[in-house]
Amino acid sequence: MINHTCLCTLPLLLAVLTGVSRCATPPDTVEIRDVLIVKSPPGFPDNIARRDPIESAFVDGTWKPPAAGETVRYNDSASGTWERVAAGPAGWYDHPALEGAYVFATVESDAEAPMLLEAFGNSMVYVNGAPRSGNPYANKDRYESWEPRFDYSRLPILLHRGRNEFLFQCSRGVFKARLTRPRHLLFINAGDATLPDLVTGKSSAMPGAVVIVNASPEAIRNLTLTAISLGRKASATPVPLIQPFSVRKVGFVIPGDSGTHAVSIPLRLSLDRGKDRIDTATVLLRVVAPGDPRKETFFSSIDSSVQYYAITPATHSGEPAALFLSLHGASVEAINQAASYAAKPWGHIVAPTNRRPYGFNWEDWGRDDAMEVLALIKKRYLIDESRIYLTGHSMGGHGVYHLGSLFPDQFAAIGPSAGWISFWTYRVREKAENPSVIRQMLMRANLPSETFTMAQNFRQLGVYILHGSEDDNVLPEQSRMMAKHLAAFHHDFIYHEQKGAGHWWDNSDAPGADCVDWPPMFDFFSRHARPLRGMVRQVEFATASPHISARNHWVTIDAQPAQLKLSIVSLRFDPGVNRVTGSTTNVARLALDPSLMGTNAPLSINIDSTKLTGLVPFSPDTLLWLYNRGAWRQGRAPAAELKGAHRYGTFKDLFRNDVVFVYGTAGDAEEQAWAFNKSRFDAERFWYQGNGSIEVTSDTELQVGAYNDRNIVLYGNSATNRAWRGLLGESPLQ
Repeated sequence: MINHTCLCTLPLLLAVLTGVSRCATPPDTVEIRDVLIVKSPPGFPDNIARRDPIESAFVDGTWKPPAAGETVRYNDSASGTWERVAAGPAGWYDHPALEGAYVFATVESDAEAPMLLEAFGNSMVYVNGAPRSGNPYANKDRYESWEPRFDYSRLPILLHRGRNEFLFQCSRGVFKARLTRPRHLLFINAGDATLPDLVTGKSSAMPGAVVIVNASPEAIRNLTLTAISLGRKASATPVPLIQPFSVRKVGFVIPGDSGTHAVSIPLRLSLDRGKDRIDTATVLLRVVAPGDPRKETFFSSIDSSVQYYAITPATHSGEPAALFLSLHGASVEAINQAASYAAKPWGHIVAPTNRRPYGFNWEDWGRDDAMEVLALIKKRYLIDESRIYLTGHSMGGHGVYHLGSLFPDQFAAIGPSAGWISFWTYRVREKAENPSVIRQMLMRANLPSETFTMAQNFRQLGVYILHGSEDDNVLPEQSRMMAKHLAAFHHDFIYHEQKGAGHWWDNSDAPGADCVDWPPMFDFFSRHARPLRGMVRQVEFATASPHISARNHWVTIDAQPAQLKLSIVSLRFDPGVNRVTGSTTNVARLALDPSLMGTNAPLSINIDSTKLTGLVPFSPDTLLWLYNRGAWRQGRAPAAELKGAHRYGTFKDLFRNDVVFVYGTAGDAEEQAWAFNKSRFDAERFWYQGNGSIEVTSDTELQVGAYNDRNIVLYGNSATNRAWRGLLGESPLQ
């Protein structure tokens, strides 16, 4: 059992950082001020099929601590040399190598002791060989203190007695690190809180979340987290399992309160075990007027974590309103995105979060977050389904291209501002001329992100592209390329390049920033409507993966004969004769929805030279399923265990279904340590990058029945993970 122990009773720490000096008295803070740095070759971090010699050394067990002057060979023509570098003012390292480098440091301790690692500018770190999440989003020019924006990371680590090694991966150009004493072995990190805003005159309970830090050597259970606001005590929320020297973001319920007119309300949090108080923290809930931009929270179906979206509500209420889904740029909070618009009388401005200000570039979990918020808003607010629009700025402009090309039937029009097209046009300027087999395989998995390939789906959407001519962040060439591409096949798009404008600009004295709240774009939106049930006769649609994007109006591409190659349908419905005609490419299973066609009469089809008549769904109010086995024929709905739009792959798509990580304990000490360290690292990465809350448990504690309809990742193999036989005993992969 973990007791409420103050660290003043623990062995004190004595540190030496790469040098030979010793502290006369044990410090509460140890700054890493003398390190070795080795720079990677130009372009090396962007190479998706690279061999990293330092990572390889960890994998094959040949890693040795470096010395100044030693050489690292990356390939036959490129090498790097370990160089000793001292920290500058306030502990920052500012060195050209840090655009892509490893940083090595050591810490000497006279005793075993728990500490918190706080680092800025690193993508990850090996602590005594164990991988831990990084904290890359730091900027020395803006943040000289120890409190940069978007700093969520306080990682508990165990310092061993004697020498401790830290190997940081860095790519942001600056770096800084220190160790500090945790105030308790278990405590609340309120610095990473997800909280709603309270609205004057309204009362409704909403969820919040904070990070619980476990700086002890034992897994913690049987804790509760309680929130108290203005004397109103919410029911205690059970804290889920948190592994040793680990963190987890934990949700709780905030009591509703509507009577206050204060600017903010303190919310007191207590972490308890039974009647014993472990830790407390206080956060502030912002109070806003009903018409102000505000945060609203929800429990995500992706991983049961607490997320928020921001909304600037429409000024007119009582009738269905339009919805403008606005995607923010890199480093921008969703609440600031929503506040960059003047309130509209005819629609709500809604800004999802991408899970974090940098997040996932509106792909993967970021894409899922946007679509989850879209569905949630349509439940919480009275929305005119014919007037749903997608817009966004910078990284959010890329998100507009990405989501618009994947889900064209969800929007009436799209409006990217200062948007980059894809990773290959924006960051990686050239593709390999003769890609290796490995690179080709990885690029196939990237097909949904190839916006030019998917842009054919823009045919059914109005498109308004906006860019500043002097933008030096996302060059206007990105929008010019898209406009040129659309000109070959699209007949309803506008490209406006604002002369003299940069990346973020506002030329008028009216509320709202012109680079996002651009009046001509919203006028363009007002002239476009999303077609509803029974209105669409022609469907032109392409998808790279049914699990990411499968449906367009009344057509669903449910399976492909060749996975991750483009699947295309071009189908027309003629209501006068109840006939569907057209062609398909790389489609193995197809579903038609007669209810969305506006008919319940028998259908005939003439698809890819296959003619069938008198087709009706086998069950009322269901889809009409067609299978391509050399020729099209009708069949029953596929079994749920088959691959389909509901579950198709790739591997990373399993993280979309409340996944749990299970580490193996049946191997030797090294194998057990690997499984635990890797599962903890992966969970930390989803927390840091995606505001996630992923459960990590051991194979001995896994109760399969408790995880129905959840995905499970096993760390280990058939010999090292005890859960393998019960879950994967019949799998050919052992």
